[in-house]
Amino acid sequence: MLRSHIAGIGSYVPERVVTNDELAQLMDTSDEWIQERTGIKTRHYGKKHKETSTTMGARAAEIAISRAGISKDDIDFIIFATLSPDYYFPGCGVLLQRELGITNTECGALDIRNQCSGFVYGLSIADQFIKTGMYKNILLVGAEMHSMGLDYSTEGRNVTVIFGDGAGAVVIQPTEDENKGVLCTKLHSNGTYAEKLAFINPGAHGGYHLDKMGESVDFGYGNDEFGGIFVTQHMVTHRQLFPYMDGQFVFKMAVVKFPEVIKEALDSVGLSQSDINMFIPHQANLRISAFVQHKLGLGDHQVWNNIQRIGNTTAASVPIALCEAVEAGAVKPGDLVCLAAFGSGFTWASALIRW
Repeated sequence: MLRSHIAGIGSYVPERVVTNDELAQLMDTSDEWIQERTGIKTRHYGKKHKETSTTMGARAAEIAISRAGISKDDIDFIIFATLSPDYYFPGCGVLLQRELGITNTECGALDIRNQCSGFVYGLSIADQFIKTGMYKNILLVGAEMHSMGLDYSTEGRNVTVIFGDGAGAVVIQPTEDENKGVLCTKLHSNGTYAEKLAFINPGAHGGYHLDKMGESVDFGYGNDEFGGIFVTQHMVTHRQLFPYMDGQFVFKMAVVKFPEVIKEALDSVGLSQSDINMFIPHQANLRISAFVQHKLGLGDHQVWNNIQRIGNTTAASVPIALCEAVEAGAVKPGDLVCLAAFGSGFTWASALIRW
């Protein structure tokens, strides 16, 4: 029976480091305020006009491909997870193929729009393709260029201070070794509170679904003036071109769903929290990670957090953190690795991997 396993892993973060003090020059905030609420000290920003989600994803992918011991043309399927694509369309999957110079026209490309849960969702999809024998070398990438779309004003600080840029990638292959590979993945979603964490405009909704939100969120938008797939002056004037987040609501949901989906995964394979050697959470907020760590009864050496240095890189956060843990020797052959994420949608997911 085939299992899927991670044969190669790589990550990339841009050179530019942005401190909390730098952001404090642009908005009413401070290093103390940011650290207290998020745990973040620095984040990385890509080079404007030179780096994109695709180019960063390609840099991470090149490392993963090399470590897997294959060539780029051995890749027979691409999965690209991002909420910050280079274009509205086409998606980053085909752009990555072009950037890497993959000339294998039999190679398919799939774009994942599950935000913070995107990488774990992508891992689950790749796992199914590998186990059925459909593909043998799947390139899974999570990459984000958040810095191009943030509101660098006091009004936008609650969102802006959190996010950074970066990319992570893995090559997933089949194995018959029963002692390693993906043991299970668990995926969930609930769209009831979709607008609690969302990027509304521009969009093709025309205002329709905003009328249906009831008490979910009040953006204070007019019915006829703001909706549309193209940027309008109304959107610019009323600062509607930036992400919205109800931070407290998201926090309350995350600290419930993280432990639930992890326990579900463990129960499905007959394991317990004490069997986890390394927990790699989505780097949403250091307070969330600390809460989940306490719930799982894990020591500091069993959890990999890098949000302090890199910030929240959404779909890239899990593979970047996993790559760092592997490179540092914190993940060893035979270890049980638990991945988990929660984010916009809402969507949440977990995966158990025998390394």
